[in-house]
Amino acid sequence: MAAANIGTDAADAFRAESFRPKPPRATSVPPCTSAPDGAPCVVPAATAAAASGAPHVSAPTAYDGVLLLGFGGPEGQDDVIPFLRNVTAGRGIPDERLEEVAHHYRHFGGVSPINEHNRELRAALDAELAARGLALPVYWGNRNWMPYVTDALTAAVADGRTRLLALATSAYSSYSSCRQYREDLADAVEATGLGGRVEIDKVRQFFDHPGFVAPFAEGLGDALARLRADGFADEEIEILFSTHSIPYADADRSGPVEAGFGPGGAYVAQHVAVAEAILERLGAASPWQLVFQSRSGPPQVPWLEPDINDVIAELPAAGRRAVVIVPLGFVSDHMEVLWDLDTEAMETAAAHGITAVRTPTPGTHPAYVAGLVDLIVERMDGADAAARPHETALGPWYDVCRPGCCENKRLGFQPALAGAGR
Repeated sequence: MAAANIGTDAADAFRAESFRPKPPRATSVPPCTSAPDGAPCVVPAATAAAASGAPHVSAPTAYDGVLLLGFGGPEGQDDVIPFLRNVTAGRGIPDERLEEVAHHYRHFGGVSPINEHNRELRAALDAELAARGLALPVYWGNRNWMPYVTDALTAAVADGRTRLLALATSAYSSYSSCRQYREDLADAVEATGLGGRVEIDKVRQFFDHPGFVAPFAEGLGDALARLRADGFADEEIEILFSTHSIPYADADRSGPVEAGFGPGGAYVAQHVAVAEAILERLGAASPWQLVFQSRSGPPQVPWLEPDINDVIAELPAAGRRAVVIVPLGFVSDHMEVLWDLDTEAMETAAAHGITAVRTPTPGTHPAYVAGLVDLIVERMDGADAAARPHETALGPWYDVCRPGCCENKRLGFQPALAGAGR
């Protein structure tokens, strides 16, 4: 395809294109490892500023393009099973079992909203960058559906853009939300044969950046005000901060090993810290907890709990009459929000006589879009880490992922860019 960055023509072309499987895994990208004499490692395919593997990059870098990295989703009924095959590649799951998951997508005409959300986000980023006088085109590519990361990278290089800054549509640290995007970049460089011709860095995880936190705080504040106006007391309202469940084994491995986060790793610690920051912003007095949703995989593998539906079912016994669901782990209203929260969780609340309100995701909220561009500018300017905005004691997070972080227990360490060590 010719272009994957700006305008509806390219998006329409990708929608009309016949299915192509995602590219194979990279095998030849070397890791950043220290030399025998103790010299710093060289991060593969990184810019000169990030190549040493320092946690925070303090040298300005003249990027000439942005890679917007998404998860991807089907755009019609015929896409659903091929998409799910991409998501579960290498696990040997038969189509009959995939069809059990497919009904979520079938319910919405086989269309996941995530691709349209990323088109809208790309357009909003283009507008914000232009408003700041920054000539940085945004190239959008997905992990699991067209346009793939390879398409975005190929389009960027075709436009003469070879020093790129990647921005993943995921705020937290874990294998699937951070390291796998870095593996996608390694896969794309190898599949396109562009090793040695492109430099790719990645912005830090932005879980506690004010631009990400502000839309959630605004939404929660509005929801609490509405419930209070309807006669609910603070102690009758439970606030549930919801995020995607992942296997305990992967959660425990999230973030740098030496940080010692303990059970749940950086993934749980980051969510808890952000929830506390939001509540502190608002001065909210209602009880709250972190809950999980969208678990998948074999039942014998333990995943993060408690499940949001189990928690809602127990609220009446605790004297709660209302619940505010804050989709803290999600940047837009994609399928896990529309089905697991707006459908299943709402049905559970109704069945137990609980009034439920779901707050918005950041989407294209102006504060969120401006915050993402701030993260881009931060790297362009080489901003000092001490001056970078963050709303928890865990931040600002690392520009270059640390050695050994976010390992996938099942797969081990695969080639990845934008990180030091394995």
